[in-house]
Amino acid sequence: MAAPHVIVGSGINALVAAAMLSRRGEPVLLLERSDVLGGCMRTEEITLPGFRHDVMAATFVLFITSPAYAELAEDLGRHGLEFCHTPHPTAVLRPGGEALKLTMDRAANIAAFEALAAGDGKQHSADVGGIEADAEFLFALLGSPLWSGKMARLMLAQAWKRGLGGLKAWLGACLQPARGWLEGSYQSETLQALWAPWVLHTGLTPESTYSGQMGRVIAFALEAAGAPVAKGGSGSVPEAFRKLIEAKGGKIRTGVDVERVLVKDGKAIGVETASGETIKAQSIIASVTPTQLYQRLLKQEALPEATQKYRYGRGNFQLHYALDDDPDWIVEGLEDVALIHLADGIDSVSKSANEAERGLLPEVPTICVGQPHRLDPSRAPEGKGILWLQIPDAPRRIKGDAAGKIVAGPEWTEETREAFADRLEEILKRHIRNFDQIKLARRAYSPADLNDININLVGGDPYGGACSIDQFFIWRPFAHSVNSATQIRNLHMIGASTHPGPGLGGGSGYNLAKWMGA
Repeated sequence: MAAPHVIVGSGINALVAAAMLSRRGEPVLLLERSDVLGGCMRTEEITLPGFRHDVMAATFVLFITSPAYAELAEDLGRHGLEFCHTPHPTAVLRPGGEALKLTMDRAANIAAFEALAAGDGKQHSADVGGIEADAEFLFALLGSPLWSGKMARLMLAQAWKRGLGGLKAWLGACLQPARGWLEGSYQSETLQALWAPWVLHTGLTPESTYSGQMGRVIAFALEAAGAPVAKGGSGSVPEAFRKLIEAKGGKIRTGVDVERVLVKDGKAIGVETASGETIKAQSIIASVTPTQLYQRLLKQEALPEATQKYRYGRGNFQLHYALDDDPDWIVEGLEDVALIHLADGIDSVSKSANEAERGLLPEVPTICVGQPHRLDPSRAPEGKGILWLQIPDAPRRIKGDAAGKIVAGPEWTEETREAFADRLEEILKRHIRNFDQIKLARRAYSPADLNDININLVGGDPYGGACSIDQFFIWRPFAHSVNSATQIRNLHMIGASTHPGPGLGGGSGYNLAKWMGA
């Protein structure tokens, strides 16, 4: 039997690559160091029995809109994968009680935004309509190998269509920061507040280059596809992949820690596990960060200095609640919204992100609240509920507290974690009338906790590294990077640290599997 394609890691990109290769009849062996398959897709009863929480990743809009899902959806559905939806994917709730929610009805959104400020509805139509019109080109840039004949043909076609000056102008507009986009386009501060927090979910800030374009892409995707959750929890996604891969002859082993990539004459020939087992391979696909690949799996190799200088971004903080009843939000109409941001606007989002990037515990963090039991009742016992809180603005290493109240640093401790969770809870209580009456239990995860669960979340960074322009697109992870290739033949790198970057789209795994089958 031919040596298998050995895939290290089991996040969404690894699973997509394994599924596509095994469907073609290629021998695949996927190795995961954790006892749980799925990387950041994990569902556990972490508060009380019967309350099923998505410990990390929770929403799958990027997956269901991806080319990977388009190709694998039918097979995954046969193996039990199902998504739950709501017509209200997101909303913002400001401290003063102003709220605004998005629907999946563009005409309704235009009317609601126009009622806030004349011209804002028309501008929304232009923004999402522009993404829709450019979808083929834009999503090719975000989801295809950038160094390829296909991409060259796409760029030439765009130059012909727009003219060189028009293409230059389009690319320049794509580099606009979100602050420039929102303040220059919308009069309503509440509408600005609806979109400003979303750039944090791409690893950026309102002042980051190209965050405006990412904000427009997210606005289009949420309106078109919503914010679905996986029925039964995000852990059901890797379970469906496991059944598909094994049904096609692929093999999966959990609890296997790959310690070293075996290299001979500049070519990867296999892996060695922490237990001393040697596994030969026809190729190795590493769904890991540069830290894991170059400082651990290839530590015996002489590699360029640049591979040691990869930068990571802000950490993530997770907070989960078991509830005795549904939340009674201070504003009506939020009960069936998938994801609610508690934020005041561009300035508050910018302030919390900046504080975290400087190593401070934010004084008023930007909070994303999910209520998945409203979409999927199987997540909690009948009549009960859960909340999923993600705080994308937590320092990886602590230099202080922006509020001057928590004494902490430089490492996250249990005491620091719970003190910060108390701060978040106080904010949450101001937005939910009955919170004290329905709270049953909570569980918090600091950036250090997330790193302990998944070593690819370096310092709790869920985006595979800083997403600044010098580490993105053709420069991700390094300036010399070319698609998934590494300096070692037959060794490929995929995952959030590679193009097209973080999220649950599975793009790098899809692109590599397509290339290997070409």
